[in-house]
Amino acid sequence: MATAGTIEVRGFRFGYRIDGEGTPVLVIGSSVYYPRTFQGRLHDRLQLIHIDHRGFVPPPSPDLTNEDYRLEVLLDDFEAVRQALGLEKFIVMGHSGHAFMALEYAKKYPQYVTHVVLIAASPDFSEESHRLADDFFDQEADPGRKAALDREMARIPDLIEAAPERRFVAYCLGAGPRSWYEADFDAAALWEDVYTNMAMIDFAWGEVFRDIDITTGLEQFDKPVLLLLGRYDFLIGPPSMWDRVRSRFRNLSIEVLEKSAHTPQLEESERFNTLLLQWLETTPPVTLS
Repeated sequence: MATAGTIEVRGFRFGYRIDGEGTPVLVIGSSVYYPRTFQGRLHDRLQLIHIDHRGFVPPPSPDLTNEDYRLEVLLDDFEAVRQALGLEKFIVMGHSGHAFMALEYAKKYPQYVTHVVLIAASPDFSEESHRLADDFFDQEADPGRKAALDREMARIPDLIEAAPERRFVAYCLGAGPRSWYEADFDAAALWEDVYTNMAMIDFAWGEVFRDIDITTGLEQFDKPVLLLLGRYDFLIGPPSMWDRVRSRFRNLSIEVLEKSAHTPQLEESERFNTLLLQWLETTPPVTLS
């Protein structure tokens, strides 16, 4: 049975949800969205602790600025949540843009982290990375998928006009043919009741992740990292995008799931679970930095 609650940090009320038994895993993102994406026996071996960040909860004031959404501020939020939950040694996990948050948290607070798990992540969200993702889609997607994307993207303006505060969700749904192995997968149920703070999301996804350099600090970073990618993730681009930074990690394992796109933990849950659990069993933690 899941346990849920809220933790207040500097006026923000972050939700959390705890599912499963076993080794604790701090899953950064939405405590509403992400529990819906993890399936099967993972919960028999791992305790998934899903936590919100400032992009998925209402801001305490309308006067906040980009300064309030800097990456360093978010990392300190996660540390405050860790303290409130009493976590001492755990795995940290992040999917898509949240992978940047997970890795940077582990760099800043390595004393609490044993392993890092990154899912469906690219090295950054730069213009070059977007171009590579576009090229990948143009070269690999079949005509039916391309037509489906055109139809879905055409719906986005009406969705945004009806609910501008949910334009991030509108885009995620419209990009479905790039995001899901099954081009016609309807992800609407995953986003039900998910709050989006667009000021934070616009800044983080539009600027912070565009400019991030994940190689900073890797020369001192010794935690084992697992990167799980979908072979047909047309949203972030091909796995080969990691070739230019792979050698900068001391201990990076990369696994590509052949029948997945941007959410392999749901699209190929059994394969995902097997790869993750096997890696944890065979990769000893590094507890000192």
